[in-house]
Amino acid sequence: MVTETEAELADGRRVRMYDTGEPGSRHRLTVFWHHGTPNIGSPPAPLFPAADRLGIRWVSYDRPGYGGSTARPGRDVASAAGDAAQVADALGVGRFAVMGHSGGVPHALACGALLPERVLAVVGVAGPAPFDAEGLDWFAGMSASGTASLRAAARGRAAKEDHAANAAYDPEMFTPADHEALSGTWAWFGDVVGPAVASGPGAPVDDDLAYVGPWGFAPAQVTAPVLLLHGGQDRVVPSSHSRWLAHRLPDAELRLSPDDGHLSVLDSADAALTWLVDNSRPRRSGPA
Repeated sequence: MVTETEAELADGRRVRMYDTGEPGSRHRLTVFWHHGTPNIGSPPAPLFPAADRLGIRWVSYDRPGYGGSTARPGRDVASAAGDAAQVADALGVGRFAVMGHSGGVPHALACGALLPERVLAVVGVAGPAPFDAEGLDWFAGMSASGTASLRAAARGRAAKEDHAANAAYDPEMFTPADHEALSGTWAWFGDVVGPAVASGPGAPVDDDLAYVGPWGFAPAQVTAPVLLLHGGQDRVVPSSHSRWLAHRLPDAELRLSPDDGHLSVLDSADAALTWLVDNSRPRRSGPA
């Protein structure tokens, strides 16, 4: 069961929070979910059975402007760390692991970089590299619609808002494997995309501006272990982005799934949760 509550942050904004915790769940590993664009923050129900088996408690929140959370125009990716820390405090969570999908990956990495005393381990699924990533052809392999959307964001808020007002959904951004996932287990996305777009394009616009702007931290600052998952056929965020990140993060493992796309790669996420549990345990600093 997911409990939804709201809290007031230090700057007066309201935030909607999600928690699968129950009495006694403080002894479970807490995994903080960072959602993609455009989604609300409800944690990934298709992964609940694996999480229950592994003793994982999910917590998450709607990013500013989505669902029940107050908008914060001009936010950067790094700001997610401060919001996540306050959400964790409100829910009585001390240390935690983080997991993000798609646009949630930069926000998960922000927590790893800027909350090193709290973040135990990070999983990033199909996420982008920084827009200024040296040596990366950022748009290579990206769908035409995605390229147009993010190039508009790179030109500034007015161009992005104009593009958002006229853009239509492009099913070709997803692979056949993605469409199969959407008609099966990951039909769950309908539950988190619909509410996210119902209130208009403001929050997705803010997301895209953050992705192509300075993130506010460098991947090299993430000292926690990181697992990156990516589909080799991804047309939304090409797998070259995770390959770039894997070479810049101090402690990273990359698992490429050659036949998967942006969504179908989530079918590998059960194993990633096992990795999170194993890598969130205290590490020995000396000989046994």
